[in-house]
Amino acid sequence: MTQGAKVYSGKFALVTGSRRGVGRLIAEHFLANGARVAGFARGQATIEHPDYFHFQVDVGDSQAVQKAFTALKKVNDSVQIVVNNAAVLTSQYAMIMPPAAAQAMLNTNLMGSFMVSREASKMMRKAKWGRIINIGSMAASLEPVGDSIYAACKAGLSSLANVMARELAPLNVTCNTLAVSAIKTDMLDQLPPDKIAAVVASLPIPRFAEPDDILNVLDFLASERSSYITAQTIYLGGVH
Repeated sequence: MTQGAKVYSGKFALVTGSRRGVGRLIAEHFLANGARVAGFARGQATIEHPDYFHFQVDVGDSQAVQKAFTALKKVNDSVQIVVNNAAVLTSQYAMIMPPAAAQAMLNTNLMGSFMVSREASKMMRKAKWGRIINIGSMAASLEPVGDSIYAACKAGLSSLANVMARELAPLNVTCNTLAVSAIKTDMLDQLPPDKIAAVVASLPIPRFAEPDDILNVLDFLASERSSYITAQTIYLGGVH
């Protein structure tokens, strides 16, 4: 997609985890293509743009999410596209996984996406149009050692989207999951390089994901033409 196309002109998008990594990549892509964008993140904004609105919120805190949406409605009374990207990762064998770390992953990676989708769908109901896209992971399919809770959360995102797809279909709102493969981000840097190299080598297309690999599918799922595509999980890199 070329920046000159401005295909998201007139759209208001919400991206969680927008400070860095995939979330920032997606937020900047929407902005470059004409959307106004709200970002939810625990830290301060890292994007400066006249059409970007940052909300400092922990999506793992249900009450904080509700308060953030109250503030968001003062900026814009509708949201058309939601990308649930915010995630935390602690990779550790189950026997020694700190319970607090496991709970944090559940709160942010799964419950956070539910709460954001829940509140956003109320705004989409009025316009009877919306796209909810969850950022999943190849971990849900590959089930790597040390990622029991993380993989379970990412698998849960697909189920969450699939059920909400049925609930929201009468409102012309689609819900899908984009399961990304390894892409060079701060989160990936937490893992041992040899572990990542082994996973990438095992993929049918054995390379790291590039930004356009993600943005290509994102644009497809967010498109006006994808009104018949819902309750789907698309894995990158040949994972299934």
